[in-house]
Amino acid sequence: MKKIVIISTFVLFSNFIFAQGCSDAGICTINHAFQTDEKELKNIVEVATIFGAGETDVTYISPYISYTRKFNEKFAVTTKVTFSSANGNLGTSADFGDAFIIGNYTFKEKNNKKWSALAGWKIPFTNSNRKINDLSIPLEYQSSLGTLDLFLGTNLKYKKWDFNTTVQIPISNNNKNSYFKEFSNSSDFPTTNLFQRKSDALVRATYSIKTKNEKFTFKPNVLFIYHLGEDTYQNVFGNRKNIKGSDGLTINGNLITTYNFNKKNSLELSLATPFLIRDIRPDGLTRKFVAGLIYKISF
Repeated sequence: MKKIVIISTFVLFSNFIFAQGCSDAGICTINHAFQTDEKELKNIVEVATIFGAGETDVTYISPYISYTRKFNEKFAVTTKVTFSSANGNLGTSADFGDAFIIGNYTFKEKNNKKWSALAGWKIPFTNSNRKINDLSIPLEYQSSLGTLDLFLGTNLKYKKWDFNTTVQIPISNNNKNSYFKEFSNSSDFPTTNLFQRKSDALVRATYSIKTKNEKFTFKPNVLFIYHLGEDTYQNVFGNRKNIKGSDGLTINGNLITTYNFNKKNSLELSLATPFLIRDIRPDGLTRKFVAGLIYKISF
C-alpha cells in the first residue's frame, strides 16, 4: 500500500513541474455527489479553498461552500456556491462564480456492484465580462463562463474501484466577454469576444486505499475529459469564427488524501495536474496544478 501511495505522489508532483495546463468547467469536481452513500449521517457541509497556478503567471484562489442532504438511502441533493479571485499581469479580478445543484440516485447493490446516477445544473452568477480599470480581460480572469450547464452522469462502485462518466452540456449562453487579443497589451490570451463553448464528456477511474485504523483514505484517480467540438468567438466584423485546436482530449491525474478525525469531521487534500492537454484552451481553464483543502462536517 505504501508503495502505491508513494508512486502516485511522485508521479503527480513530477507533472506539477512539467505540465502545461488543465481544463475543468465544473465536470471534474461534481463527483462528490456520487459519494453521499459513504456517510450514514443525513447532512454534509463542505468548506474548501482551492489554489491554482495557471499559465502566463496567473494564480487563483477559489473558495466554495457546499451542502448535501441525504433524504434516504437512495436519493441525495448537493448544492454548491463558488467564488474566484484571479491575479496576474493584467491585475486582480474577483467575483462569485457559479451555483451548482446536483441530484444523485443510488440503486440497490448487487454482486458487489453499486450503480448511481446524477443530474444537475450549473448556474452562472456573472456574464463573464468583468473588467479591470475599464479594460476588457480574457476568460482566464473571469470567475464564470456565463453558461447555464446541464450535468448527466453515472457511477459504478465495485469493491475498491469507482468508475464514473459525466457529460456537461451548455444549455443557455450568457457569455458577454468582450476581450480582443488585437486591442490588448498582452499577446498571451486568445480573442474570446462573445465566446461560445462546446460540451465536455468525462470518464474517471478511482481506486480507494484505507489504512487499518481507517483514519486515512488515499484515492489516486485519473480523468479523461474530451471537449466535444471547437469553441467559437465573434470577430470585429460580427462573424463567428472557430478556434482551431480547442477541441480534443485532456487527461488529468488527481490524488485525494482524506484524514477522518471522527465520524463527523474530516479534512481532505486534493492535488491535481494534467498529463495531456488540448492544443488551445480559450475558455481560460488552464492550470499547471491545482491544490484543494476541504473540511467536511457531517451531522
